[in-house]
Amino acid sequence: MSYAPIPITGHTALLGILGHPLDHARSPSLLNHALRERGIDAVYVPMDVHPDDLPKTIDALRVMRNFRGAVVTMPHKAAVVPLLDTLTPEADGVGAANVLRREGDGTMRGTMLDGEGFVAGLHDREHDVRGKRVYLAGAGGAAAGVAFALARHGATALTIYNRTTTKAEDLAGRVRAAWPSCDVRVGTREPTGHDIAINGTSLGLQPDDSLPFDTSGLTPDMVVADVVIKPHHTPVLARAVEAGCAVHGGEPMLVAQIQLMIDFMMG
Repeated sequence: MSYAPIPITGHTALLGILGHPLDHARSPSLLNHALRERGIDAVYVPMDVHPDDLPKTIDALRVMRNFRGAVVTMPHKAAVVPLLDTLTPEADGVGAANVLRREGDGTMRGTMLDGEGFVAGLHDREHDVRGKRVYLAGAGGAAAGVAFALARHGATALTIYNRTTTKAEDLAGRVRAAWPSCDVRVGTREPTGHDIAINGTSLGLQPDDSLPFDTSGLTPDMVVADVVIKPHHTPVLARAVEAGCAVHGGEPMLVAQIQLMIDFMMG
Protein backbone atom coordinates (compact mmCIF):
# COMPACT_ATOMS: atom_id res chain seq x y z
CA MET A 1 0.00 0.00 0.00
CA SER A 2 1.47 3.39 -0.98
CA TYR A 3 0.35 6.85 0.03
CA ALA A 4 0.90 10.33 -1.41
CA PRO A 5 3.19 12.61 0.63
CA ILE A 6 1.51 14.37 3.56
CA PRO A 7 1.43 18.16 3.09
CA ILE A 8 2.84 19.86 6.21
CA THR A 9 2.02 23.51 6.86
CA GLY A 10 2.39 25.93 9.74
CA HIS A 11 -1.19 25.06 10.70
CA THR A 12 -0.71 21.29 10.79
CA ALA A 13 -1.73 19.75 14.11
CA LEU A 14 0.61 17.27 15.78
CA LEU A 15 -0.66 13.89 16.97
CA GLY A 16 1.46 11.01 18.18
CA ILE A 17 1.76 7.58 19.69
CA LEU A 18 3.50 7.36 23.09
CA GLY A 19 5.15 4.05 23.89
CA HIS A 20 8.40 2.14 24.36
CA PRO A 21 9.54 0.44 22.22
CA LEU A 22 7.63 1.45 19.09
CA ASP A 23 9.17 -0.64 16.32
CA HIS A 24 6.05 -2.83 16.41
CA ALA A 25 3.62 0.09 15.94
CA ARG A 26 1.18 -0.21 13.02
CA SER A 27 -0.94 2.83 13.84
CA PRO A 28 1.20 5.56 12.17
CA SER A 29 0.48 4.40 8.61
CA LEU A 30 -3.16 3.52 9.34
CA LEU A 31 -4.00 6.69 11.22
CA ASN A 32 -2.22 9.05 8.81
CA HIS A 33 -4.16 7.44 5.96
CA ALA A 34 -7.42 7.95 7.88
CA LEU A 35 -6.55 11.61 8.55
CA ARG A 36 -6.02 12.22 4.83
CA GLU A 37 -9.24 10.46 3.91
CA ARG A 38 -11.10 12.79 6.27
CA GLY A 39 -9.29 15.91 5.09
CA ILE A 40 -7.88 16.71 8.54
CA ASP A 41 -4.75 18.90 8.59
CA ALA A 42 -2.79 16.83 11.11
CA VAL A 43 0.14 14.43 11.15
CA TYR A 44 0.59 11.43 13.45
CA VAL A 45 4.13 10.48 14.48
CA PRO A 46 5.82 7.94 16.78
CA MET A 47 7.08 9.26 20.14
CA ASP A 48 9.38 6.67 21.74
CA VAL A 49 9.38 7.58 25.44
CA HIS A 50 11.07 5.53 28.15
CA PRO A 51 8.89 5.01 31.25
CA ASP A 52 11.26 7.11 33.34
CA ASP A 53 10.69 10.06 31.00
CA LEU A 54 6.90 9.88 30.74
CA PRO A 55 6.10 12.60 33.36
CA LYS A 56 8.33 15.24 31.80
CA THR A 57 7.10 14.30 28.32
CA ILE A 58 3.50 14.95 29.35
CA ASP A 59 4.56 18.26 30.88
CA ALA A 60 6.31 19.24 27.64
CA LEU A 61 3.26 18.35 25.54
CA ARG A 62 1.06 20.57 27.71
CA VAL A 63 2.88 23.67 26.44
CA MET A 64 3.11 22.57 22.79
CA ARG A 65 0.20 24.55 21.33
CA ASN A 66 -0.05 22.62 18.06
CA PHE A 67 -0.13 19.28 19.90
CA ARG A 68 -3.67 17.91 19.93
CA GLY A 69 -3.42 14.39 21.31
CA ALA A 70 -1.76 11.00 21.39
CA VAL A 71 -2.47 7.32 21.39
CA VAL A 72 -0.90 5.71 24.47
CA THR A 73 0.50 2.21 24.13
CA MET A 74 2.54 -0.24 26.22
CA PRO A 75 3.91 0.26 28.82
CA HIS A 76 2.31 3.66 29.59
CA LYS A 77 -1.46 3.00 29.67
CA ALA A 78 -1.75 2.78 33.45
CA ALA A 79 1.25 4.98 34.28
CA VAL A 80 -0.17 7.93 32.32
CA VAL A 81 -3.39 8.13 34.38
CA PRO A 82 -2.04 10.09 37.39
CA LEU A 83 -0.35 12.50 34.98
CA LEU A 84 -3.66 13.52 33.37
CA ASP A 85 -6.13 16.12 34.64
CA THR A 86 -9.44 14.43 33.74
CA LEU A 87 -10.62 11.01 32.58
CA THR A 88 -13.69 9.75 30.79
CA PRO A 89 -15.80 7.27 32.79
CA GLU A 90 -14.34 4.40 30.70
CA ALA A 91 -10.75 5.29 31.59
CA ASP A 92 -11.64 5.99 35.21
CA GLY A 93 -13.27 2.59 35.63
CA VAL A 94 -10.45 0.71 33.94
CA GLY A 95 -7.68 2.70 35.63
CA ALA A 96 -5.83 3.18 32.34
CA ALA A 97 -5.95 5.37 29.24
CA ASN A 98 -4.97 4.59 25.66
CA VAL A 99 -5.77 7.99 24.13
CA LEU A 100 -5.18 11.49 25.51
CA ARG A 101 -6.19 14.93 24.31
CA ARG A 102 -4.67 18.34 25.04
CA GLU A 103 -7.42 20.83 25.77
CA GLY A 104 -7.09 24.49 24.80
CA ASP A 105 -5.93 25.47 28.29
CA GLY A 106 -3.17 22.85 28.33
CA THR A 107 -4.96 20.34 30.52
CA MET A 108 -4.91 16.69 29.51
CA ARG A 109 -7.93 14.37 29.26
CA GLY A 110 -7.72 10.60 28.78
CA THR A 111 -10.03 7.87 27.60
CA MET A 112 -9.87 4.09 27.08
CA LEU A 113 -10.87 2.61 23.72
CA ASP A 114 -8.88 -0.66 23.72
CA GLY A 115 -11.66 -2.82 25.09
CA GLU A 116 -14.36 -1.62 22.74
CA GLY A 117 -11.93 -1.89 19.82
CA PHE A 118 -10.91 -5.41 20.77
CA VAL A 119 -14.47 -6.69 21.12
CA ALA A 120 -15.50 -4.93 17.89
CA GLY A 121 -12.54 -6.54 16.11
CA LEU A 122 -13.60 -9.97 17.34
CA HIS A 123 -17.18 -9.31 16.25
CA ASP A 124 -16.02 -8.22 12.79
CA ARG A 125 -14.37 -11.65 12.45
CA GLU A 126 -17.60 -13.33 13.64
CA HIS A 127 -16.30 -14.20 17.11
CA ASP A 128 -19.07 -13.08 19.46
CA VAL A 129 -18.25 -12.84 23.18
CA ARG A 130 -21.85 -12.86 24.39
CA GLY A 131 -22.57 -15.98 26.43
CA LYS A 132 -18.94 -17.16 26.21
CA ARG A 133 -16.44 -18.27 28.85
CA VAL A 134 -13.33 -16.16 28.36
CA TYR A 135 -9.80 -16.57 29.70
CA LEU A 136 -7.64 -13.42 29.85
CA ALA A 137 -3.91 -13.31 30.58
CA GLY A 138 -2.79 -9.95 31.92
CA ALA A 139 -3.96 -7.24 34.30
CA GLY A 140 -2.29 -4.14 32.87
CA GLY A 141 -3.90 -1.27 30.99
CA ALA A 142 -4.76 -3.11 27.78
CA ALA A 143 -6.00 -6.20 29.62
CA ALA A 144 -8.12 -4.09 31.97
CA GLY A 145 -9.80 -2.35 29.05
CA VAL A 146 -10.51 -5.72 27.43
CA ALA A 147 -11.82 -7.21 30.70
CA PHE A 148 -14.39 -4.45 31.24
CA ALA A 149 -15.51 -4.61 27.59
CA LEU A 150 -15.91 -8.40 27.69
CA ALA A 151 -18.19 -8.14 30.73
CA ARG A 152 -20.05 -5.17 29.22
CA HIS A 153 -20.74 -7.13 26.03
CA GLY A 154 -22.19 -10.16 27.78
CA ALA A 155 -19.43 -12.68 28.45
CA THR A 156 -20.88 -15.26 30.85
CA ALA A 157 -17.64 -15.92 32.70
CA LEU A 158 -14.23 -14.26 32.79
CA THR A 159 -11.08 -15.82 34.25
CA ILE A 160 -8.16 -13.45 34.76
CA TYR A 161 -4.59 -14.69 35.13
CA ASN A 162 -1.56 -12.55 35.91
CA ARG A 163 1.91 -13.43 37.13
CA THR A 164 1.33 -10.98 39.99
CA THR A 165 -1.77 -12.48 41.56
CA THR A 166 -2.70 -9.35 43.52
CA LYS A 167 -3.07 -7.41 40.27
CA ALA A 168 -5.39 -10.08 38.86
CA GLU A 169 -7.43 -10.03 42.08
CA ASP A 170 -7.72 -6.24 41.98
CA LEU A 171 -8.87 -6.22 38.34
CA ALA A 172 -11.31 -9.09 38.93
CA GLY A 173 -12.84 -7.24 41.87
CA ARG A 174 -13.33 -4.05 39.88
CA VAL A 175 -14.93 -5.83 36.92
CA ARG A 176 -17.14 -7.90 39.23
CA ALA A 177 -18.35 -4.78 41.00
CA ALA A 178 -19.16 -3.03 37.72
CA TRP A 179 -20.75 -6.06 36.01
CA PRO A 180 -22.11 -8.48 38.64
CA SER A 181 -23.88 -10.54 35.95
CA CYS A 182 -20.47 -11.79 34.75
CA ASP A 183 -18.83 -14.57 36.78
CA VAL A 184 -15.34 -13.07 37.25
CA ARG A 185 -12.59 -15.00 39.00
CA VAL A 186 -8.80 -15.32 39.20
CA GLY A 187 -7.22 -18.28 37.43
CA THR A 188 -3.94 -20.02 36.68
CA ARG A 189 -1.78 -20.37 33.55
CA GLU A 190 -4.16 -23.08 32.32
CA PRO A 191 -6.89 -21.82 29.91
CA THR A 192 -8.62 -25.18 29.34
CA GLY A 193 -12.41 -25.10 29.65
CA HIS A 194 -12.90 -21.69 28.06
CA ASP A 195 -14.37 -20.73 24.69
CA ILE A 196 -11.92 -17.86 24.08
CA ALA A 197 -8.37 -17.40 25.39
CA ILE A 198 -6.78 -13.94 25.12
CA ASN A 199 -3.24 -12.70 25.58
CA GLY A 200 -3.71 -9.24 27.07
CA THR A 201 0.00 -8.78 27.85
CA SER A 202 2.94 -7.49 25.81
CA LEU A 203 4.47 -10.98 25.69
CA GLY A 204 5.05 -11.80 22.04
CA LEU A 205 6.47 -8.46 20.96
CA GLN A 206 9.97 -9.95 21.13
CA PRO A 207 10.89 -13.34 19.60
CA ASP A 208 12.40 -14.64 22.85
CA ASP A 209 9.39 -13.73 25.03
CA SER A 210 7.85 -16.48 27.14
CA LEU A 211 4.30 -17.60 26.43
CA PRO A 212 1.59 -15.69 28.35
CA PHE A 213 -0.21 -18.89 29.34
CA ASP A 214 0.07 -22.68 29.06
CA THR A 215 -0.84 -23.70 25.50
CA SER A 216 -0.63 -27.47 26.04
CA GLY A 217 -4.35 -27.69 26.87
CA LEU A 218 -5.67 -25.74 23.89
CA THR A 219 -8.41 -27.54 21.97
CA PRO A 220 -9.71 -26.99 18.42
CA ASP A 221 -13.04 -25.60 19.65
CA MET A 222 -11.30 -22.58 21.23
CA VAL A 223 -10.60 -19.15 19.77
CA VAL A 224 -7.18 -17.76 20.75
CA ALA A 225 -6.71 -14.00 20.46
CA ASP A 226 -3.86 -11.56 21.07
CA VAL A 227 -3.69 -7.80 21.70
CA VAL A 228 -0.14 -7.69 20.27
CA ILE A 229 -0.33 -6.12 16.80
CA LYS A 230 3.11 -6.96 15.44
CA PRO A 231 4.24 -9.62 14.72
CA HIS A 232 1.02 -10.70 13.06
CA HIS A 233 1.45 -14.30 14.25
CA THR A 234 2.79 -14.15 17.80
CA PRO A 235 4.24 -17.29 19.43
CA VAL A 236 1.00 -17.97 21.30
CA LEU A 237 -1.02 -17.70 18.08
CA ALA A 238 1.43 -20.03 16.33
CA ARG A 239 0.91 -22.61 19.09
CA ALA A 240 -2.86 -22.14 18.77
CA VAL A 241 -2.71 -22.86 15.03
CA GLU A 242 -0.80 -26.06 15.75
CA ALA A 243 -3.59 -27.04 18.18
CA GLY A 244 -6.24 -26.44 15.49
CA CYS A 245 -7.73 -23.32 17.11
CA ALA A 246 -9.17 -20.33 15.31
CA VAL A 247 -6.82 -17.37 15.90
CA HIS A 248 -7.33 -13.62 16.06
CA GLY A 249 -4.46 -11.13 16.01
CA GLY A 250 -4.22 -7.62 17.44
CA GLU A 251 -4.61 -5.54 14.28
CA PRO A 252 -8.46 -5.71 14.10
CA MET A 253 -8.53 -4.05 17.57
CA LEU A 254 -6.55 -1.12 16.19
CA VAL A 255 -8.51 -0.84 12.94
CA ALA A 256 -11.83 -0.87 14.81
CA GLN A 257 -10.88 2.14 16.95
CA ILE A 258 -8.94 4.31 14.46
CA GLN A 259 -11.85 6.69 13.79
CA LEU A 260 -12.74 6.85 17.50
CA MET A 261 -9.14 7.78 18.29
CA ILE A 262 -9.14 10.60 15.74
CA ASP A 263 -12.47 11.93 17.00
CA PHE A 264 -11.23 12.04 20.59
CA MET A 265 -7.83 13.56 19.87
CA MET A 266 -9.23 16.26 17.59
CA GLY A 267 -12.01 17.06 20.02
